[in-house]
Amino acid sequence: MGLLNKILKNTKPEKITEEKTEKKTDKVKAETKKVENKRTSNKINLDNKALDILLHPLVTEKSANAESSNKYSFVVVRNCNKDQIKKAVLDIYGIKPARVQIMNYQGKVVRFKRSTGKRQDYKKAVVTLPEGKSIDIHKGV
Repeated sequence: MGLLNKILKNTKPEKITEEKTEKKTDKVKAETKKVENKRTSNKINLDNKALDILLHPLVTEKSANAESSNKYSFVVVRNCNKDQIKKAVLDIYGIKPARVQIMNYQGKVVRFKRSTGKRQDYKKAVVTLPEGKSIDIHKGV
Protein backbone atom coordinates (compact mmCIF):
# COMPACT_ATOMS: atom_id res chain seq x y z
CA MET A 1 0.00 0.00 0.00
CA GLY A 2 2.88 2.34 0.66
CA LEU A 3 4.00 2.14 -2.96
CA LEU A 4 0.50 2.94 -4.24
CA ASN A 5 0.25 5.93 -1.89
CA LYS A 6 3.48 7.37 -3.31
CA ILE A 7 2.27 6.91 -6.88
CA LEU A 8 -1.14 8.43 -6.17
CA LYS A 9 0.30 11.44 -4.37
CA ASN A 10 3.00 11.93 -7.03
CA THR A 11 5.47 13.03 -4.40
CA LYS A 12 9.16 12.68 -4.87
CA PRO A 13 11.30 11.33 -2.03
CA GLU A 14 12.98 14.00 0.08
CA LYS A 15 16.47 15.00 -0.89
CA ILE A 16 19.09 14.20 1.69
CA THR A 17 20.46 17.40 3.07
CA GLU A 18 23.76 17.95 4.79
CA GLU A 19 21.99 18.83 8.05
CA LYS A 20 20.34 15.42 8.30
CA THR A 21 23.59 13.56 7.63
CA GLU A 22 25.40 15.69 10.22
CA LYS A 23 22.75 14.86 12.84
CA LYS A 24 23.08 11.15 12.06
CA THR A 25 26.87 11.23 12.31
CA ASP A 26 26.67 13.09 15.64
CA LYS A 27 24.37 10.38 17.01
CA VAL A 28 26.74 7.65 15.83
CA LYS A 29 29.73 9.41 17.43
CA ALA A 30 27.86 9.80 20.72
CA GLU A 31 26.96 6.09 20.72
CA THR A 32 30.55 5.05 20.06
CA LYS A 33 31.77 7.24 22.93
CA LYS A 34 29.33 5.46 25.26
CA VAL A 35 30.63 2.06 24.14
CA GLU A 36 34.25 3.17 24.57
CA ASN A 37 33.53 4.40 28.09
CA LYS A 38 31.97 1.06 29.04
CA ARG A 39 34.97 -0.88 27.76
CA THR A 40 37.57 1.31 29.41
CA SER A 41 35.76 1.34 32.74
CA ASN A 42 36.72 -2.31 33.35
CA LYS A 43 39.74 -2.25 35.62
CA ILE A 44 40.71 -5.85 34.89
CA ASN A 45 41.07 -6.70 31.23
CA LEU A 46 40.95 -10.50 31.38
CA ASP A 47 39.83 -13.27 29.13
CA ASN A 48 36.34 -14.30 30.24
CA LYS A 49 37.21 -17.96 29.81
CA ALA A 50 39.98 -17.65 32.41
CA LEU A 51 37.49 -16.43 34.98
CA ASP A 52 35.09 -19.22 34.05
CA ILE A 53 37.71 -21.97 34.44
CA LEU A 54 38.96 -21.13 37.95
CA LEU A 55 35.79 -21.16 40.04
CA HIS A 56 37.32 -20.33 43.44
CA PRO A 57 40.37 -21.15 45.56
CA LEU A 58 40.03 -24.15 47.84
CA VAL A 59 40.70 -22.89 51.36
CA THR A 60 41.25 -25.79 53.74
CA GLU A 61 43.80 -26.53 56.43
CA LYS A 62 45.62 -28.96 54.16
CA SER A 63 45.80 -26.47 51.27
CA ALA A 64 46.97 -23.71 53.65
CA ASN A 65 49.87 -25.94 54.75
CA ALA A 66 50.73 -26.71 51.11
CA GLU A 67 51.04 -22.99 50.32
CA SER A 68 54.35 -22.93 52.17
CA SER A 69 55.76 -25.08 49.33
CA ASN A 70 54.19 -22.89 46.61
CA LYS A 71 51.22 -25.21 45.95
CA TYR A 72 47.81 -23.55 45.59
CA SER A 73 44.50 -25.40 45.30
CA PHE A 74 41.57 -24.31 43.15
CA VAL A 75 38.14 -25.72 42.33
CA VAL A 76 37.88 -25.72 38.55
CA VAL A 77 35.30 -26.56 35.90
CA ARG A 78 34.87 -30.30 35.41
CA ASN A 79 35.58 -30.36 31.66
CA CYS A 80 38.85 -28.36 31.62
CA ASN A 81 42.36 -29.75 31.20
CA LYS A 82 45.82 -28.86 32.54
CA ASP A 83 46.72 -26.53 29.67
CA GLN A 84 43.55 -24.46 30.17
CA ILE A 85 44.22 -24.22 33.92
CA LYS A 86 47.80 -23.05 33.28
CA LYS A 87 46.56 -20.37 30.87
CA ALA A 88 43.86 -19.24 33.33
CA VAL A 89 46.37 -18.84 36.18
CA LEU A 90 48.70 -16.95 33.84
CA ASP A 91 45.88 -14.63 32.71
CA ILE A 92 44.49 -13.92 36.17
CA TYR A 93 47.58 -13.84 38.39
CA GLY A 94 50.32 -13.17 35.83
CA ILE A 95 52.45 -16.12 36.94
CA LYS A 96 53.16 -19.14 34.75
CA PRO A 97 52.74 -22.32 36.83
CA ALA A 98 55.56 -24.86 36.93
CA ARG A 99 53.19 -27.80 37.39
CA VAL A 100 49.46 -28.54 37.52
CA GLN A 101 47.87 -31.63 39.05
CA ILE A 102 44.15 -32.30 38.71
CA MET A 103 41.87 -34.60 40.68
CA ASN A 104 38.21 -35.53 40.27
CA TYR A 105 36.18 -35.77 43.46
CA GLN A 106 32.85 -37.53 43.83
CA GLY A 107 30.30 -35.71 45.96
CA LYS A 108 29.57 -37.32 49.32
CA VAL A 109 26.20 -38.91 50.06
CA VAL A 110 24.47 -36.99 52.85
CA ARG A 111 21.26 -37.44 54.80
CA PHE A 112 18.68 -34.84 55.75
CA LYS A 113 16.25 -36.48 58.19
CA ARG A 114 14.59 -39.24 56.16
CA SER A 115 15.76 -38.21 52.71
CA THR A 116 19.20 -38.75 51.23
CA GLY A 117 21.03 -36.50 48.87
CA LYS A 118 24.40 -36.07 47.23
CA ARG A 119 26.82 -33.18 47.21
CA GLN A 120 28.03 -31.89 43.89
CA ASP A 121 31.01 -33.55 42.16
CA TYR A 122 33.96 -31.24 41.56
CA LYS A 123 37.43 -31.10 40.08
CA LYS A 124 40.37 -29.83 42.11
CA ALA A 125 43.57 -28.43 40.62
CA VAL A 126 46.80 -28.10 42.58
CA VAL A 127 48.96 -25.45 40.93
CA THR A 128 52.68 -25.43 41.74
CA LEU A 129 54.37 -22.07 41.18
CA PRO A 130 58.09 -21.51 40.53
CA GLU A 131 60.31 -20.64 43.49
CA GLY A 132 60.06 -17.05 44.63
CA LYS A 133 56.56 -16.53 43.23
CA SER A 134 53.38 -16.42 45.34
CA ILE A 135 49.67 -15.63 45.09
CA ASP A 136 47.47 -14.00 47.72
CA ILE A 137 44.30 -16.12 47.45
CA HIS A 138 43.11 -15.32 50.98
CA LYS A 139 42.53 -11.65 50.14
CA GLY A 140 38.75 -11.88 49.66
CA VAL A 141 38.09 -14.74 52.10
